[in-house]
Order: sequence, then structure tokens, then C-alpha cells
Amino acid sequence: MTVVLPGSTLGILGGGQLGRMVTLAARTLGYHVIVLDPDPHCAAGAVADRVIAARFDNADAAAELARACQVVTVEIEKIAVDALEAAARIVPVRPGAHVLRMVQDRARQKDWLRDHGFPVGPYWTARSAAELAAAAPHAGPDAFVKSCTGGYDGRGQVRVAGAAHAADAWRELGGRPCVIERALPLEREISVLVARRPGGETVVYAPAWNHHRDGVLDWSVIPAPVSADIAARAIALGLGIAQALDVVGLLATEMFVLGDGTITVNELAPRPHNSFHHTELTVVTSQFEQAVRAVCDLPLGAPDVVKPAAIANVFGDLWVNGAEPRWDLALALPDVRLHLYGKSPRPGRKMGHLGAVGDTPDAAVALVVEARRRVREAARVLTPHAHAEGMRLA
Repeated sequence: MTVVLPGSTLGILGGGQLGRMVTLAARTLGYHVIVLDPDPHCAAGAVADRVIAARFDNADAAAELARACQVVTVEIEKIAVDALEAAARIVPVRPGAHVLRMVQDRARQKDWLRDHGFPVGPYWTARSAAELAAAAPHAGPDAFVKSCTGGYDGRGQVRVAGAAHAADAWRELGGRPCVIERALPLEREISVLVARRPGGETVVYAPAWNHHRDGVLDWSVIPAPVSADIAARAIALGLGIAQALDVVGLLATEMFVLGDGTITVNELAPRPHNSFHHTELTVVTSQFEQAVRAVCDLPLGAPDVVKPAAIANVFGDLWVNGAEPRWDLALALPDVRLHLYGKSPRPGRKMGHLGAVGDTPDAAVALVVEARRRVREAARVLTPHAHAEGMRLA
């Protein structure tokens, strides 16, 4: 029997905002929670029972966490495989080390997707400046060059316009192995979230539509305003990947929808995902509660969307001269909510999100974007992410 019942202790490798939100959901269900994070004052620490302050490659600390828990999960991909395996020798670790090892390296991830028959855009792997220069002409103008490891939220990637810029790109990325991706004619970006129990039971959330600015998620809405055919194909893709990878827990699959209706897979995240934060607002079972249910082998909750909802990220740029932003101006709008992550502000740092519900996806996006605009206007600051307010929603 693999069920870990409420009253048990859940261990989380990673104590960021995702760990914080999983911890809140776990505590509501009656679990105790211990997190491991390099920062003793991490975001999850304020709501967890205990924080083990240690690096993510500390196998001894991971084993210490496991000895105090009945099951361990992750909220970040950057956990060393040795640490995962050390914990797994003591209690179940869900998802397993094989999942994290694959997604931690972009080249390995893309190779796995291709080899298992899942659609990916044209890409090349370079392990030297010369290999990058050789691949660049094939990738075409404005190709994306991304570090194989370590990048997130727009970091660890640059654009190149041919072989002439390859050497600069190689140096900018620190001279590390990288993946070169051809720029695709995108219609929109969507994501699909799958929850899966140890025995293989799954539920799939409706696709979310995501808008990025400078490589960082700016806003997201569920359900994505796409055709029934595209939604069905996206869900089948996400489900197929989760099953082939034998994920236990959550798997978010980011996808590109091209102008001709083709869907390609961008990347995978075996954890809660920023593009499904709105599940707290309007889905019967939030992604955070679902994560706890899945890794504890409880029956999975319904993923039904009660009403369209959107979130818009807020960044540390709003804390002008240390003053708290005027959240009251956003919360004065009906159907708007605020979720802050308990982190110290600094420019560009993701501090939280605003959420809103609406009668349609476009209405929900319009409302949450207006709520954020009011806060920004009061702060009299224009962040690098502010330009999305003027974009066309449909």
C-alpha cells in the first residue's frame, strides 16, 4: 500500500513560492511539511513545520529530510540526482530521479521527446563555439540559443541571427553546451497539466493560454481560447508524455501552437507551474492540492474549470523606494485577488500574482491586466514587463 494519509509528513525539495503553495495545500489537508532549501528564510519556510537549510546537491541533507517524512516531492528541477537517489533509498520520491535527470538538460529532454515520437521544433545541440557556428545557418534568422542546464524565466538564452553572432552567444551563455532552436511562426503558447498517481490514474487540466514577455510568463488564462480540436490534441500530448515518462505527481507541458494548427512541445516541468496558478481561483481542485494528492497516492480531484480565470505576475520593480505597492487599488475591482509569495523585493524578481475571474477568457485577462495597471500607475514605474497591457487579447 503506497497511500500516505493525512497526518503524515510530506517532504519538499525546494522552498520557493511553489513549495510555499504546496505546503499551504498540504496543511489544509492535514499533513505536516518539511522543506529543504539553501535559504533558511525561503518563501515556504514561513508556513512549513521545519526548514532544512542545505544545498540541492547535499545527499546527506536529502537523506535527513527523507528520514523525517513518509514521502518526498520536488518544487524545482535543480535537485541533484544523487540527492534524489539518497532520499529514495529511505522513502518514495515522487517524481523519481529518472524524471528530474531527463528534464534538467534541455538537449537530453528534446532528444527524449523526439525519440519517443513527440513533436518538437527543429533543434541542434552544440558543445563548442564551432558547433554553434555550424548550426546557426541551419537554424535561420533570430534563432534561440539556450543553455542545456541552469536557465529559467528568460535567463540562459539569447537570440542569434546567423553564424556571425555565434561566438558572442557562446560567450554570453558562459561557454556551456546549448541547444539552438529555430524560431517558429507561433499563433500562441499553451500549457497542459497532468496529475498522475503511482498506479497510473491520471487527470488532465484544460489547456492554459500563456503570454510571455522577455522570456518570462507575463499572464496566463484558463481555459485557453483554442478550438476543441487543438485542445484535445494538446491534452493527448500532455497525457502521453506523462505516461511515457512514468511521472508520479504533476507534469506541465509547455507547447507552441503554430499558425497552421501544428502543435510542438517546448519544454517540460515535473512540478506545479506558474501557468496554472489560476486553478486556485476557479478549478474544483487546485494544482497544489492535486500535487499533494498525487504524490501521497490519494484519489485525484476533479480538474473542472468553473469559470474562466487569469493571473498576471507582479515583479519587485513595484516596490519603489521600499514602499508597499497600492494593492488596494487592484482589490477594489470585483473578482480580483492577490497572492504574494513572501519574498524580499528586488527589481525583476517574481513577487506574486494578481488573479481575476471573468465570463470569458478575454474578460478575465482584461480584468487582471487592468488591476495590475492600476498598481503600476500608482507606483509610477514602468517595468520591462509592462508593455503587455496594450496587447490584443484575442
